[in-house]
Amino acid sequence: MIHMKSMKYPDIPHYEWKGRLLRKTPEYAMVLCESGRELKHHTKNTTFTIDATSLEYFFFKEGYTVAMEIEEGKILSYYCNIAMPSVLNDNQLRFVDLDLDVVKRRNEDWMVVDEDEFEVNSVKYGYPAELKEYALRSLYLLQNKISDNLFPFDENDLELVRKYSMG
Repeated sequence: MIHMKSMKYPDIPHYEWKGRLLRKTPEYAMVLCESGRELKHHTKNTTFTIDATSLEYFFFKEGYTVAMEIEEGKILSYYCNIAMPSVLNDNQLRFVDLDLDVVKRRNEDWMVVDEDEFEVNSVKYGYPAELKEYALRSLYLLQNKISDNLFPFDENDLELVRKYSMG
């Protein structure tokens, strides 16, 4: 098991959950998060039960995370956080969430969300200009990966999706 922690800039607990580390490379960690897991949301001061299975990628050199909701061998939706690169120490994986998200909900097109939250939090948490630029550049790079069908949006791991979503 591995413990994921999302932080708000610079180091404020945002939310956390657990999953099973499936693969670790120099570039990323891939984690399976089972249906029924708890997500402790510090910002909202509540705990949610997540009733979906997801395959999640945490990149060590890129400015985003990618979570794919999976079921019966198919990817149903995507949720991508624009973030500082993830850091894995022992069984804890941490990243700083930079508010902007790129999502693809079931039967919908890709869209950028939380741009207003990004502007509010950049003032509230005092984002340096370089951090704002990093977030926007990461958003642009992520959108290009999506449109060019590059990993992890190329379905190279579809066998893993099938394996872990079929039980």
